[in-house]
Amino acid sequence: MTIGLLQLIIKIPGSNSLKEKRRVLHSLRDKLRDKYNISITEIEDQDKWQKSTLAIAKVDQERKMIDTSFGNIVDYIRNSNSVEILDYQIELF
Repeated sequence: MTIGLLQLIIKIPGSNSLKEKRRVLHSLRDKLRDKYNISITEIEDQDKWQKSTLAIAKVDQERKMIDTSFGNIVDYIRNSNSVEILDYQIELF
């Protein structure tokens, strides 16, 4: 069994309030959960309008499946019009 952790620092360029930021993050979280069967939460920058740090966790039997899922998640977010990835880090346990 492998546990994967993907930490993402994202920018939300169109956000002008915390309410707008929450709306964008809620939509992104729902789409990612449905598509990739992951757990996701905001871990830092809750008080900033245009920045967020997200933690995404996934458990699978094979490391390769987690690597593939995380690569697909990063690509999905990069192709999103609502957020930009500033940095990310992957850890496997």
